[in-house]
Amino acid sequence: MEAKNILGGNTEGHLRPNLSQIERLKQFARQSASMLNLDRLDRELDQKLDREIASETGMSQPTKAAVIVIGGGEDKVQDRKILRAFVESSGGTSARIGIIPSASREPDIIGRIYSDIFRDLGAEFVDVFDIRDRRDRYQDDPGRLLDDFTGVFMTGGDQLRLCAIIGDTPFALAMRERVHQKRLVLAGTSAGAAAMGHHMISGGSSGETPHKEIVNMATGLGILPEIIVDQHFHNRNRMCRLMTAISSHPEMLGVGIDEDTAAVFEHDNLIKVVGRGAVTIIDPVEMSYSNQLWVSNTAPLTVHNLRIHILAAGAEYNLIKRVPISPSV
Repeated sequence: MEAKNILGGNTEGHLRPNLSQIERLKQFARQSASMLNLDRLDRELDQKLDREIASETGMSQPTKAAVIVIGGGEDKVQDRKILRAFVESSGGTSARIGIIPSASREPDIIGRIYSDIFRDLGAEFVDVFDIRDRRDRYQDDPGRLLDDFTGVFMTGGDQLRLCAIIGDTPFALAMRERVHQKRLVLAGTSAGAAAMGHHMISGGSSGETPHKEIVNMATGLGILPEIIVDQHFHNRNRMCRLMTAISSHPEMLGVGIDEDTAAVFEHDNLIKVVGRGAVTIIDPVEMSYSNQLWVSNTAPLTVHNLRIHILAAGAEYNLIKRVPISPSV
């Protein structure tokens, strides 16, 4: 069975010009390490070969952190570890960052807050994409606009509002394309995180026995098409609603992210956990039974064999093998 890239597209990615031989060597190294279940050796080989490519061609090394999904409530005042990681992934002092505050009812204020933070963290250039209408000027040649940026940050607010404004617009499609092509780093917090999947949790309640009315679903931006994200996860007791969402969409992977915590989706199909909370993975690959199809909307669900992993900072998760990777002691 051919492995599918969780970010969309083929796992072989886009070959660099005149480097097919090196890329084939990389693919062989990855497959060999995978067969031996040596995930860390796999990544070290990949990184070494990327450095050789950069040295031989003069190209910059490819971006590893494709999508940074933040559970909301990230530290904006003290060490700002997650926001700093976004700036570094976007190029550090060469980072050119665009901010999308469309989910917020106060986009001017939230845009200024993040602009000040990213400038203070050393980004070379920061601008706000003040998108308030599906037909505004940002839809005119968005590819050319985005090509001037290395990172885009989607703020919190209301994920339904965000997707109503930018979902399936030329701007959103150009942004998604560049993320999948490893040309753009994308981060989203709270509502911006919830919108990452194709199936999106748009609302619901917390802390109840799983039942169908506990969660409301809508269509997201499709950046991570095989993921359903829930945010403010343990802080707002949302385990049951993510379980309910996954029981309705057993082909998806559930990712619940605590506040001041990020799931970093890297291009080598790994999730890396950063921050002070945890990332919860709900994997239905072995789910053997659910009564979701025929019970009433308020009746408790019965679900068998959901696989759950709780990952703190430093832990990783292999999206292809569907296995967690413990941090080195």
